[in-house]
Amino acid sequence: MKLSTKITYGVRAIFDIAYHSSGMPAKVKDIARRQGISPRYIEQIFIKFKKYGIIKTMRGPNGGYLLANEPSQISLGDIIRAIEGNIELVSCKSATTDNVDECSIKKQCVTAPIWNELNGQISSFFDSITIQDLCERGKGLGIERDINTNFRYL
Repeated sequence: MKLSTKITYGVRAIFDIAYHSSGMPAKVKDIARRQGISPRYIEQIFIKFKKYGIIKTMRGPNGGYLLANEPSQISLGDIIRAIEGNIELVSCKSATTDNVDECSIKKQCVTAPIWNELNGQISSFFDSITIQDLCERGKGLGIERDINTNFRYL
């Protein structure tokens, strides 16, 4: 199993906003430069994040993207669900309760409970890690903050 590039890049982009923008709007070109991600790819991911309520936009010459919530309120699980939907390793009809189609062996399936439990554990793990946690890791690694000071008045 692998996480998609959209997920890994999405996490890096949200981390970048939290770590480097210091509450100011972040520009895609700056995120792309710092993270080594194509600006067009970031914009595609940000469409999903905006729909999901992870980021918001500020228009105008000093505009850009802002986190919709505090970094401590945004989990990796939120990011994954915004990009891919619910965290499910197996698309088993028996394992999900909201599936309209019935599984032909639902009453005799011995693996569905295992997939449900695994999905729950993985979701809990991703939900337990916040963007604030990543920012603290960034500080611990000595990642220099690249704060845009163009908009600050003295």
